[in-house]
Amino acid sequence: MHRILGVMMLIFLVGCSTSGEDVMMKPINNKWSKKAEQKFKLEITDSQNPKNIIFVVRNNNDYPYSNIRFIVNFKNPKSKTAQVDTLNYILAKPNGEWLGTGFGETKETLFQYRTNYKFPEKGTYEIGVTQAMRNDDLPGIEDIGIKVETAKP
Repeated sequence: MHRILGVMMLIFLVGCSTSGEDVMMKPINNKWSKKAEQKFKLEITDSQNPKNIIFVVRNNNDYPYSNIRFIVNFKNPKSKTAQVDTLNYILAKPNGEWLGTGFGETKETLFQYRTNYKFPEKGTYEIGVTQAMRNDDLPGIEDIGIKVETAKP
């Protein structure tokens, strides 16, 4: 029985990974402080092909809202200042049902940040994400992440 489960898990993991895709996750541990900016470094070696930048949010039933707001600081390698975006994403339907996928209490939702984005140059880009909700300490967020994938033509 354990062999069957092991083989199924291996097939699942191999099936989920695609070339040209990178996912970075940061644990929040169910309490995201407004002061805790989550920083991600993107090492871009191929600036010729456009990319999709996608936020990954894992929340549980302790999350009290149907949406989430981010303040995003996007910094390229040569700039001293960051481009700042304020974003609002929907996590639940009007009836309270979570939009994300997953088994059990934790749901994972993907949100497009930039699509078909052509990085101006190779180098290390930095994206900082801060929660911009009413709570100083936001409950119910387990992880926040960024997924970078090669855009499909």
